[in-house]
This record gives sequence, C-alpha cells and structure tokens, in this order.
Amino acid sequence: MSVRAIGKADVFLMSCLIVFWGSSFVVVKEAMREGLTPVAVATFRFLTAGVLFLVALLLAKSRRRNFKVLVERRDLPTLLVLALTGITFFFIIQYTGIQMASASVAAIVVCLLSPILISVLSARIFKERLVKRQILGIGIAAAGTFVVIAGSSPSIQGSRDFLFGTLILLLTPLLWATYSLLGKKLMEKYDAFLVVAYVNMLGGLCLLPFSLAENSFYGILSMNQYEWLAILYLSFTCSLMGYYIWFYVLKKVGAAVTSTFLFAEPLITAMFAVTFVGEKLNLLIVAGGLLIFSGVYLVTKKKP
Repeated sequence: MSVRAIGKADVFLMSCLIVFWGSSFVVVKEAMREGLTPVAVATFRFLTAGVLFLVALLLAKSRRRNFKVLVERRDLPTLLVLALTGITFFFIIQYTGIQMASASVAAIVVCLLSPILISVLSARIFKERLVKRQILGIGIAAAGTFVVIAGSSPSIQGSRDFLFGTLILLLTPLLWATYSLLGKKLMEKYDAFLVVAYVNMLGGLCLLPFSLAENSFYGILSMNQYEWLAILYLSFTCSLMGYYIWFYVLKKVGAAVTSTFLFAEPLITAMFAVTFVGEKLNLLIVAGGLLIFSGVYLVTKKKP
C-alpha cells in the first residue's frame, strides 16, 4: 500500500493534535482532583462529545445533501469494536492509570508503546515499509521518551497503587493499535468524520452502564464550573477535533508516520504540568524533548 509524503498542512494538524492530547492528561488529572472518578470523566466527556458529533453530522447533511450519515448493517459490529477499544475500555483504563499512577506515566506508556505496535502491525497488515532512516528515527524518539520519563516521572517508593496503575496502562497501547488500524481499514469505505462520529457516540453510550454501576452518573447534577470546563475541553478539542485529525492524516500518510507524532506528547504533557500543576522542567525533559523531535524529523522528512 503506497502513501504520500507528509505535507506542511499535515504537520500543522498533527502538531495541534499532540497539543490537545498532550494537555488532556493534565486536564483529566485536575478533573479527578475536583472529585470526579475516572469512569465519570470518561462518561461525561464522550456523552458530551457524542452530542457534538451528532450536531456536526446534521450540519454536514444539511449543507451537503449527498453526505451519507448511515452505514451498512454489516459494518456495525466493526464500529462497536472501535467504540469499545478506542473509547470505552481505552479511557476507563487510561484514566484509572492516571489516577493511580500519574499523568506523565500514562502519556509515556501510550505514546511510547502505541507507535511501536502500530508501526509493526501496519507493516504486516497494510504492507507499509519502513526505511532505515525511519527505523533510526523511531529508536531516537523512543530513547528521548525514556529520558523524559527520568525527568518528569514522580518519585514513588513502595506504592502498590502506582505499580498497579502502571501495569494496567500497558493495556492501552494494544487497544489503541487495534483501534487505529481497524479504523483506518473502515476509513477506506466511509468518510473519516462519519466513522469518528459513530465511534464517539457509541463509545459514550457504552460507558454509561459503567457510570451507572458505580453510581457516578448522577454526579453530573452537582459538577462545578471547573469540572464542566474540563469536560468541554476534552469533548471539543480532544474528541471532536482530535479524532478527526488523527484519522484524516492517518489515511493520507500512513499509520507508521502518523503514529510517530505521539512521541512528542509526553513533552507537551510535561509543559502543561509545569504551567498548571507547578512541576519543574529540568534539563532531562529538555534533552528528551530534543531527541523526540529529532526522531520525528527523521521519520517524517521527505526523501532528498
């Protein structure tokens, strides 16, 4: 399968995306400090996002009469799998990991292991080839991510919650790789925005039983303004805009190249943590950031 080289517009979109997703780890951490549970944050985020996607679909249909808003019945099981792997289970696990471990560890696990899994699986499934320069870039970016870990991870001694949170976070790369590659295949058949909309709406609905089971859903009636601002930020930028950008660029330039941008997310998370949480930005984080962006450059630059 051939994919074109990444252009300036794609780089700009992916840069916006990693800012949205990188900052989201800190936003989620703050929302949980306000009293929301991981399941509640995920449920409120994606139920809100589902409404936004529904409105967007209706607007798209009103402007373009030939815009299809329905999918074939045989594709509904695939959409359900996408909703469960990319939304419901993924974010329950990720937000629980953020609560038990830390935002930085969650960003590291998702951003380091997901691109590696996606690159390997896409090479086998979609026949995408990685040249030596790209392999070197992935290695440099991975090394940079480990340096960021050393500079930004909290000092934890003997914490069972931290250990368990880190272990369950290891499930997120597998879920994300499944979601991304299966989603790209469906993207070849339907409009990218349509698929993303269905996944977010279904994912939000699938989260509802978990929220009702832990009796956190009714907390929506007592949320304060900061919790609502967090939910709206996550819903609009990270869901509505973020997922469309991800699949839009993924379809154009390939999974291996697109996923490499995720290496920059830990740096973005660290920057937001410094600004809003008061963490200190040390030389290790700066050095790791330089390595990450060097690796991204090697993977994404055009051939001479």
